Amino acid sequence: MSQSLHDVIRQAEKIILGKSEQVRLALTCLLAQGHLLIEDLPGVGKTTLAHVLARTLGLQFQRIQFTSDLLPADILGVSVYQRAIGEQISGEFKFHPGPIFSQMVLADEINRATPKAQSALLEAMEEKQVTIEGTTRVLPEPFFVIATQNPSHQIGTFPLPESQLDRFLMRIQMGYPDAQAERGLLSGVDRREILAQLTPQIESSELLSMQKQAKQIFVSPALLDYVQAMLRHTRESPIYTHGLSPRAGLALLSAARSWAFLEQRGSVIPEDIQAVLPGVVSHRLQAVGEHARKNYTTLVRELIEAVAIP
Repeated sequence: MSQSLHDVIRQAEKIILGKSEQVRLALTCLLAQGHLLIEDLPGVGKTTLAHVLARTLGLQFQRIQFTSDLLPADILGVSVYQRAIGEQISGEFKFHPGPIFSQMVLADEINRATPKAQSALLEAMEEKQVTIEGTTRVLPEPFFVIATQNPSHQIGTFPLPESQLDRFLMRIQMGYPDAQAERGLLSGVDRREILAQLTPQIESSELLSMQKQAKQIFVSPALLDYVQAMLRHTRESPIYTHGLSPRAGLALLSAARSWAFLEQRGSVIPEDIQAVLPGVVSHRLQAVGEHARKNYTTLVRELIEAVAIP
């Protein structure tokens, strides 16, 4: 790992106590040029993690608070008519870009907005551009969406459709902190005060270069066989409503390459695939019958045990 990436992780872990794996998975997702969904109860650090990454990576940052009355124009932007002034300036419509035109966008509590508002993110997340009033506008690079989501059983939530979920490369959960980390939170300085003091540890140009390097990490034919065997198992197994798609396989390889890059390896090993597997497939696999009562950690562990390493 380069010194700059080490500094990013070290600084992030000063704020997000006891969540080293979640920090590394979020950074893996960014290096893989994907988008991240964080699903958990309110108050466990979902939004804080997004703020920490934005400040530590020095990215232009915008937060969108998703509510039931949010409109697509509130996300994408709108054209406003500028009144003519004198003889030199004619009246015309001028486009005012929305918060989506930022390097990192926090879609906070995304499942509290209606499906119409959620759909405004689809083109942006897939093609890194938006089409507004017949005009296509390219989004800045790098472009990274972190969405937070409350559990679906909470009041006032709208479930994300499969097409929206599939736009996220990974989904992670923060979970409650362990006793030692929680004691540090309770007895230490307010995290928001420390957050305001964070300084960028990396530049956008360096981050773009690292994303390109992560893409070049070697994946052997044997590892491709391993990924294909996992995909095939989910499609043939009766415990899932449907198997993993080819896009899920590509996402798994991309995340594994980035994880290997963080581990300073020039090629992917099976442990890299297993490390990112829960985040990549947890929102893409749905079990049926009695298996539906299992949590995704158990399902992923059973998937790993069911498919032999070549």
